[in-house]
Amino acid sequence: MRLLFIGDIVGKPGRELVTATVGRLKAERGIDFIIANGENAAAGSGITGAIASSLREAGVDAITLGDHVWDQKGFEADIKTLEYVCRPANLPAGNPGRDHLIVAKDGFRLLVFTVLGRTFMGLKAECPFLAADALLARLAGTYDGAMVEIHAEATSEKQALGWHLAGRATAVLGTHTHVATADTAVLRGHTAFQCDVGMTGPHESVLGRQIEPVLGRFLDGMPRRYEIATGDNRLSAALVEFTATGQATSVEWLQVRAG
Repeated sequence: MRLLFIGDIVGKPGRELVTATVGRLKAERGIDFIIANGENAAAGSGITGAIASSLREAGVDAITLGDHVWDQKGFEADIKTLEYVCRPANLPAGNPGRDHLIVAKDGFRLLVFTVLGRTFMGLKAECPFLAADALLARLAGTYDGAMVEIHAEATSEKQALGWHLAGRATAVLGTHTHVATADTAVLRGHTAFQCDVGMTGPHESVLGRQIEPVLGRFLDGMPRRYEIATGDNRLSAALVEFTATGQATSVEWLQVRAG
């Protein structure tokens, strides 16, 4: 079986590329599950119910989120109605929304959830290691394989979680930095891993934002509005192949340019 995990979708350019690309990729690559991080899909900060619905209609089976989960006004109500969207699992228990998803295809049940890192991250979250342990234990017997997203700044924290879950997860894949890492690997125990799969959106940018205002802020420290860029739109993703027992056999980083 094959799983495609799409990195942080940034703004309208990223959304449009997902809509234009995922159907073709699914057919060409024989993909069974398409998961996408949508936490930057609404103008670069958060997501809305309408945007989540449009990604679903484009062919995305499940949408994960990160530290910008509550950036869009009213989404705390919207998320309760979106059964294909999950917020980070290690947020405080009182947060609305699902802490995991289980998507099925041909009898295979894929558990999907995200944990936030805590190093250099501002949003209040519980220990990602213990949260992942608890969720896997609580749901034991209800899934055949697990894709765990680590949404974090520190590569050390991401790598540590990969090794922590090696042999227990089908894949541990990172997001948040918007910059892809060259460390795709199948770890011991047949767990696919990559520190960061990169972003889906305009790469002629600084992390998806227009270059000039970001550069200006670095030069003089004055605040500016960071609009979403438009140039060099690319989809970044990890493609994981795995067995019927949930063991990864290969992982490939891929990038698709618009047009």
